[in-house]
Amino acid sequence: MRYRVLGGTGLEVSSYCLGTMMFGSVGNAEHDECVRIIHAALDEGINFIDTADMYSAGESETIVGKALKDRRDDVILATKVHFPMGEGPNRGGNSRRWIVREVEDSLRRLGTDWIDLYQVHRPDHTTDIEETLSALTDLVHQGKIRAFGCSTFPAEHIVEAYHVADRRGLQRFRTEQPPYSLLARGIEKHVLPVAQRLGMGVLTWSPLGSGFLTGRYRKGQALDLTSGRPTLNPARFDPSAPRTVAKLEVVEQLVAVAEEVGCSLPELAIAFPLAHPAVTSVIIGPRTMEQLRNTLKGTSVMLDDAVLDRIDEIVPPGTDVYPPDGVWAPPSLTTPSLRRRPADSRAAS
Repeated sequence: MRYRVLGGTGLEVSSYCLGTMMFGSVGNAEHDECVRIIHAALDEGINFIDTADMYSAGESETIVGKALKDRRDDVILATKVHFPMGEGPNRGGNSRRWIVREVEDSLRRLGTDWIDLYQVHRPDHTTDIEETLSALTDLVHQGKIRAFGCSTFPAEHIVEAYHVADRRGLQRFRTEQPPYSLLARGIEKHVLPVAQRLGMGVLTWSPLGSGFLTGRYRKGQALDLTSGRPTLNPARFDPSAPRTVAKLEVVEQLVAVAEEVGCSLPELAIAFPLAHPAVTSVIIGPRTMEQLRNTLKGTSVMLDDAVLDRIDEIVPPGTDVYPPDGVWAPPSLTTPSLRRRPADSRAAS
């Protein structure tokens, strides 16, 4: 396993990061099996684990805590905060009140005294970024977290946060965690160049395109919507939807590339993000031991320039075959009142 320094943190992390979103009720509810998967990943040289408070409502963090009980010093541990945890207001978001409260719950579930990388899971337009950075800086000073980053932030928000931190004497985001795959290359336009310019580490998620790059879903074949990813969001796999058709068309071309390389489609998909110089680590998210073993078979796959050129022809750089699932949508687009003047003031005279 190759290791790279995570941005300016000085932390050396494996090229694969073990994502744990599928551990718990949403994916694999067998805690002992999940612990064995984590241990197997560590035994293979993975030293970077990423989780979040909202994964299976905290259950994923609890599982990770069990697995690391005697191996905490061997792991760079990352988790996230932002999404609601329970009913009622002020139980989510990026406010100081919530961050200070929720980090304690994450520490308890993880069974640790510190978190190596604490990430803000999504932007929060209701909270001033200075408040968020100030709260996170205080947690670093208190020793509860070692560094902090952001996840799925637009490039302009990353730049804004950088300048606010610089002006106010606060610590800054050291990492960004964006979606990146053969089907979703939009971050190549702005996010990755900004991360490089600011010296940020980048850990990418969804390298298998929400399952479409596993090889399970092929053009002309019936889609099984009763198991795996489709059960979480069947609409994403609707065979009549134009987005689904577009994905399957591209998948067929990528399967041919994988055959030329001599690897599987998933191996090609996971190797692709690692070829970008801005990417530090790729998050893999196995649900079963078999999935982990199959993924680890591809650690030696290296894509040469000819293969990358072929991929560029199929999915041009900086383009998305579909908007990545689960990304943040700016209120300026989702809230009509923010882009429409009152009806009586829209005319020129």
